[in-house]
Amino acid sequence: MDMPLRFPRPLRPGDRIGVTSPSAGVAGAAAARIDFCVGWLRERGYDVVVGECMDGTGLTSAPAAARAAELTRMLADPDVACVVPPWGGETAIDLVDLLDWDTLAAAEPTWLVGFSDLSTVLLPITTSLGWATVHGDNLADTPYAVPDGLLHWLDLVSGPGPFVQRDSGVVTDWWRFEEDPLATTWKHVGTGAWELHGGGSLDTSARLVGGCIETIGHLAGTPYGDVRAWAEALDEPTIVYVEACEDHAVDICRFLHGMRLAGWFDRAAAVLVGSTRAPDHPDLTQRQAVLDALGRLDLPIVWDLEIGHVPPHLPLVNGALARVVVDGDRHEITQTLA
Repeated sequence: MDMPLRFPRPLRPGDRIGVTSPSAGVAGAAAARIDFCVGWLRERGYDVVVGECMDGTGLTSAPAAARAAELTRMLADPDVACVVPPWGGETAIDLVDLLDWDTLAAAEPTWLVGFSDLSTVLLPITTSLGWATVHGDNLADTPYAVPDGLLHWLDLVSGPGPFVQRDSGVVTDWWRFEEDPLATTWKHVGTGAWELHGGGSLDTSARLVGGCIETIGHLAGTPYGDVRAWAEALDEPTIVYVEACEDHAVDICRFLHGMRLAGWFDRAAAVLVGSTRAPDHPDLTQRQAVLDALGRLDLPIVWDLEIGHVPPHLPLVNGALARVVVDGDRHEITQTLA
């Protein structure tokens, strides 16, 4: 890696946004939702182009080589300022080694936005190319109104910041596409709050990196998930954020141990853990899984951030300089893109 960190240029209305499905495609009732989301972006002045890899009749939108080629083309195209998928899926890992990394390394960085299975692509784009990437809403979530305290991912890619976000205090859910494909307001289901493990207070600054445990965990120990080498190249501390989608606690525990053994937390100043609805094991809760793997590192752990499969979404930029403060009623993260 020649440059461990590069930020794409700020995104502005009038810029082109590419839509492609590196993992699952679009079919059935979901198609109406994605059409609405594309129109929502166009109404805000963005030039949206939709790729060929969008078929939702199978596990993935196209063969791995075709998905890799289309994603490479969009990311390397100087006329495309941002790429966002409709949503995640299951097996984006099959295209990681098929991306044209030489072509991308020679290109100017482009924003790549998403979460869930897209973490499998976001992470190596950051650690291998040095491009900042956005762990935030997928296209299907983009029209949802942002609760007080949080920012939209479009805000975070609009300039260098600093961008301040605070604990929203709410827990929400998606509207099923069959219920309302045009939904723009989250379904409110409860309340929540960040929590610093063990109590006390935290005020720390470092570079952000992380994603969905079930997908990035498979990259640990490979050239596409070498967080330790990336952090060493930066020569800065990191804040590692993780969130569980649906795997039970034993699998999450195994993944986190593997990430720890691969050096993911060697330079960590803190760990941020997203809220989850993933199941516990009869003898191991999701929190206990994290503590089993990471408790021995004696790192500050902040629980229940809005950073994953329990919306609303607090977008995080891989590579951003972040200050995390948890002190009494002050629950805050500030990101600077520089």
